[in-house]
Formats: sequence, structure tokens, C-alpha cells
Amino acid sequence: MGGVVSGILIVSAVIAVGYLAARLRILGPEVQGALTRTAFYVTNPALLFTVVAGSDIRAALGTDAPLALLSAAIVGLLYCLLSFLFFRRPLAETAVGAMASSYANANNIGIPVSLYAVGTAQHVAPVLLVQILVMAPFYLTVLGLAGGSRISWRRLLVQPFANPMIIASGLGAAVALTGWTAPDLLQKPIDMLAGGAVPMVLLAFGLSLAGRAPLQKDDGRTETLVATFLKIAGMPLIVWALGRFVFGLEGQHLLASVIMAALPTAQNVFLFASPYGRGMSVARDVILCTTVLSVGALLIVAWAVG
Repeated sequence: MGGVVSGILIVSAVIAVGYLAARLRILGPEVQGALTRTAFYVTNPALLFTVVAGSDIRAALGTDAPLALLSAAIVGLLYCLLSFLFFRRPLAETAVGAMASSYANANNIGIPVSLYAVGTAQHVAPVLLVQILVMAPFYLTVLGLAGGSRISWRRLLVQPFANPMIIASGLGAAVALTGWTAPDLLQKPIDMLAGGAVPMVLLAFGLSLAGRAPLQKDDGRTETLVATFLKIAGMPLIVWALGRFVFGLEGQHLLASVIMAALPTAQNVFLFASPYGRGMSVARDVILCTTVLSVGALLIVAWAVG
């Protein structure tokens, strides 16, 4: 399955550039923070706006979006339950672990894999919309509220609207629903900024790997392994069961849904955790582990379900 291998290799190559740049001291540790802040406040909001604005939101509310949302909620709740019973981690770290176990790399890897595996990328958009419009705002709100101060209803209501990525997603949804077309003088600069979002996040992630061995005991090794297992094995099984027996999917549609679930964790999880300084080690290690293991997982899915 060429799409699986090529998608992973493309993402890994850019991450490797960031890693080598740090190891060769071309880029210092301060660059990682600058890249993540730029991605968080500038390029990623531009990318989210363009993705959501160009999506058919009404069509995405069919089978794929509810299945993606329900499966992600089940996996996230499973991780939270395990964290509450065994890890006993603070709310912010638990939220990052739950997000890492259920937030798929649908854009960077999902599109080429879906195109090569099932011949279409139409099943990627609903997953992206669920992650952008529901999961990202929810987890970003939790991270924003988990700063240790007293939670008030006013802060709870205002927090989502103070996040640039949530604002951009909301504006994109408004454009998609109204059918408004932005003039070129506005859209072209946004597209240019959006084009730098993915490589900037991948470079920052590669920089974060330099000098740090993964799966260190003090960096949440157990949480990382649990989140990795839930993302690579648990989520595909849950999506298969829900898709087959609850939503009545079969054939190519079922295969596409399970492939989306077996994708590795998105680098955005690390991006979301970085500004808050919470759960970054777990996010980094889960992304690394799931990216390595996803090749085998996707091949197994293609063989077993396809």
C-alpha cells in the first residue's frame, strides 16, 4: 500500500530535518518556541480557516462525522478513566493524553493514505471537521482553564473565543455555510500563511526530539504507552465495531473509516500542548510511537478489513 509508506515518509523527512538542524546546532532551542508560537497564533489559524471554509459542512454531518466524534469520545474517556484510576495526573496532562490517544493525523497522512487505499479523500474531511470544530476547541478550552486559577462561568464562556485557532475555525465555518467567497486580496495572503503551517509544526516537533530519548520513566512512559495502544489498536477496533454494527457500514466505506482511525497522532497535539507547557513529553512520545507503528497498523487494517 504505497499511500501508507509515502505519507509516513513525507512527514518523517520534514521531522528529520528539524532534528538534524538541532543536532548540528543550526537552530538553537529557542527556535522551537518561536516556531510553535508562530504556528499557534499565525499559520495554523490560517490553515484551519482555509480547510473549514472549503469543506462541505452539511455533507460531513452524515455518517462519517458522528462515527468519528463518537469513537474519539469513547477513546478519550477510556484514557481519562485510566488516568483517574491509575496515573492520577492533573487535568491538563490528562487532557493532553486523551487528545493524543484520539486525535488523528488526518491531514498530513490521512489524505495520501486515503487516496491510495480507497481511491478518494472524501472521508478525510468529516474527520478533520470533527477535530477542528469540536475536539480542538474542547481540549484547548480545558488546557486554558487548567492553569490553576479558580474557574468561573465567565472565564469558561470567554476562553474558547480567545484562542486564535478556534476563532479561525469559526470564521471558516461561517464562510462555508454562507457560501461567501473571499476576495483574492484577502484569500491569497491567508493561503500563503496556511502553506507554512504543516512544515513549521513538523520542524518544531523535530527540534523537540533532539537530545531527548523517548519513553523516559519521568516523562510519563506508562501514559505514553497506554495512549499509543489506544490510538493504534483501540480506536480502529472501536470504529470497526461501531461502523459495522451501529452505523451499518461495509466494504470500501468501512475500510476508509477504519483507516482514518488507525492513523498516527497528529503533530497538532504537541502544538496545542506547547503554549501551556503541559503534557509535552507525552504528546511528543505518542506522536513518535504512533507514527512508527502506524505503518504496520494501516497495512493490517487494509488486509483485514479490505
